[in-house]
Amino acid sequence: MRIVAEHLSYTYNAKSPFETAALKDVSLTIEEGEFFGIIGHTGSGKSTFVQHLNGLLRLPSSMKKYRPEKPKKGALPPPATVLKVGDFDLTDKKTDFRALRRSVGMVFQYPEYQLFAETVRDDVAFGLKNFSETKLSDQEIDAAVQAALEVVGLDFGELREKSPFELSGGQKRRVAIAGVIVTRPEVLVLDEPAAGLDPLGKREVMELLHKLHREWCKTVVIVSHDMDEISENCTRAAVFADGRVTCVLPPRELFRRADELTALGLDVPLTAKLCALLRERGIEIDCDFTTEDFCEKVLEYRRRTNGGNRA
Repeated sequence: MRIVAEHLSYTYNAKSPFETAALKDVSLTIEEGEFFGIIGHTGSGKSTFVQHLNGLLRLPSSMKKYRPEKPKKGALPPPATVLKVGDFDLTDKKTDFRALRRSVGMVFQYPEYQLFAETVRDDVAFGLKNFSETKLSDQEIDAAVQAALEVVGLDFGELREKSPFELSGGQKRRVAIAGVIVTRPEVLVLDEPAAGLDPLGKREVMELLHKLHREWCKTVVIVSHDMDEISENCTRAAVFADGRVTCVLPPRELFRRADELTALGLDVPLTAKLCALLRERGIEIDCDFTTEDFCEKVLEYRRRTNGGNRA
């Protein structure tokens, strides 16, 4: 499912003293099959944007009582807003938002805090039953729950009757993710998927997301403050600032703009910092800012220069 946004704006508490423009004329396309990153400081609009993708936040034109305002005399009409996820037109009040939410899974930050059911089986099954077009049998529900748990690395037979609150932190997060992917969404959106985890936990979560990307969901979109996470995993990334998209680039090109990112209050990956330090010593390392490529290029440089300058 291709995601296309054009001239997307969104205001919280419109026409009130607390009015806040969260998105300002955002245009962004995410191609089917991407592992896409969205970065930006707090309040930049990134979370507001992704909440539009499965209709958690809806445009006024998609509401039943919506009546477009007539432009003032002599004023040009605003550019038409486009927001499409696959064949779903999110600007249209006739759109089946229930079907959309089956196709676009949303995992919030610290998803383990959103577990609520008495058993793991019931927690994972909740979304399946809620979004299904037909009533499912217990056997169909069990089969779907088992498949979702197994793909995130958990044993259905061992955990199905356990309370989710008895599980370890890592297991809770995997159960929460299973509860989102159980509908087999084509697009999976995650807000800070590795938040609060130690380095090992972060690596395991990202490995899981790549497995889901290969086997389960065609497109993965992650919102992250962790620039190493973006450089190591994403095909492209969009930078949000003050409700706007400032650029959309592959990490290899994006993190060459360290000064621009720093000016926006953002960091760069460790590999980009090391490349900058080496450049100060006259050593140019041309890499894609993944750890693997950085190490390969450094070793290649040392072989080529027979030891060369010592960094």
